[in-house]
Amino acid sequence: MTKEVYITRLAAFLPLEPVGNDRMEDVLGQIGGRRSRAKSVILRSNGIKSRHYVIDPETGKPRYNNAQLTAEAVRRLTGDGFSLDQLQLLACGTSSPDQLMPSHASMVHGELKCPPCEIAGASGICVSGMTAFKYAYMAVRADLVRNAVATGSEVASTYMAARNFEKESEAKLQELESRGELAFEKDFLRWMLSDGAAAVLLQDTPNADGLSLRVDWVEQMSFANELEVCMYSGGDKREDGSLQGWREYENAEDWLKQSVFAVKQDVRLLNDNIIATTVERGLSLVRERRGIRPDDYDYFLPHYSSGYFRDRVYQGMKNIDFDLPQERWFTNLTSKGNTGSASIFIMLEELFASGQLRKGQRLLCYIPESGRFSVAYMQLTVV
Repeated sequence: MTKEVYITRLAAFLPLEPVGNDRMEDVLGQIGGRRSRAKSVILRSNGIKSRHYVIDPETGKPRYNNAQLTAEAVRRLTGDGFSLDQLQLLACGTSSPDQLMPSHASMVHGELKCPPCEIAGASGICVSGMTAFKYAYMAVRADLVRNAVATGSEVASTYMAARNFEKESEAKLQELESRGELAFEKDFLRWMLSDGAAAVLLQDTPNADGLSLRVDWVEQMSFANELEVCMYSGGDKREDGSLQGWREYENAEDWLKQSVFAVKQDVRLLNDNIIATTVERGLSLVRERRGIRPDDYDYFLPHYSSGYFRDRVYQGMKNIDFDLPQERWFTNLTSKGNTGSASIFIMLEELFASGQLRKGQRLLCYIPESGRFSVAYMQLTVV
C-alpha cells in the first residue's frame, strides 16, 4: 500500500544580515592582501545582489555551524499541531558538513535534542538536499512513517574565508604577483556560494486549513559514468581528469599549500556540459518517463548557480521542444544567493508563503549538480 505525500510546511533560516556585493571581501577577507580582480566580472555575470554568511563581520568568527543552522530551520516548522516530539524521521542533505564523521543528520538531531527517531544523511552537492527529500518522501509514501522532515543546508563561507588560502598564497607568491589572484577555479566560487538552511515537513495527510503541496514524483539521475569530476573539495584533479583525494597526499602540509579543502570547479567542463546533460538529456528522459508537457506547469523553479545560466537553461529547454516561458519561472537567486542543497527549498518556502499559489496549480522543480553531473526533477501539485 502506498500513500499520497504532502509538503505541509516549509521553513528557511538565513543567518545574520544580508551581505551586499560591496561588503563581501570585508566578510570573507582578501587573499594575499589584494582585492580579487575576478570578483566584479563574476558578480556581474551571476546577478546576485545579496546573500547571507554565518561569519560575523565584526569578529570574523562564525556564529553558527552547519548543524546549528539546520536545526534552527527545523525548529521553525513547529507549532499549530506539529512538535519535534512527534518527529519520526529526519533526513539531512548537505555538501558542507561540519566534520567527516559522524553524519550531518546525527549532528542536527543532537542539536534538536528531540526524542529518538530515524535519521538519514545524504552527501553530495546541490542534489544532496533532494536525495534527503526523496528518502523522506519514500518513507512516508511506503507507510513506514506518517511524518518526516527533510533538510538542505550549506555553510560555504568558512570554506571561502581568505585564511584558508594564505598558505597557498605564500607558496605561490611569485605566481600570484604575475597573475594577481589564485587559480580562477578557486576564486570563481568565492563569489558564487553562500550560507543558508531550509526544512520541509512531509506528511501523509494535507493541511486541514490552507494549502499543501502534493509530491507527485521525484526523478534523479547521475551521468558520472560519462563525465569526469567538475566541482570538488578535499582533493585535486590530475591531468588525466582523475581525482587525487586528500588522503593520497604525502603530508598534511601539502593540504594547506595546495588549498586541497577549498571548493573548486572546472569552469570549462561546467560550461560545456551542464545544459546539454542536465537539461537537454535529463529533462528529455523525465518527459519520456512521465509524459509531461510545458503546458502542464504554472511555475518552474530552476536552481541555477548564476544568472548567466538562466537564458542557457531556457535555450536548452527550447532545444528539446519544452518551451516553458520565463514568465512562469520563480527564483530568488538575486536576493538569497546560491545556497546549494538548500536553494530549491528556500525558493519553495518563499513561493509557498507568498500567497501566489492556487489550488490545482502544478510546479516543476529543476536541481542540477555539477559535482560529477547529476540532476533531480520534481513535480508538485497545490492542494
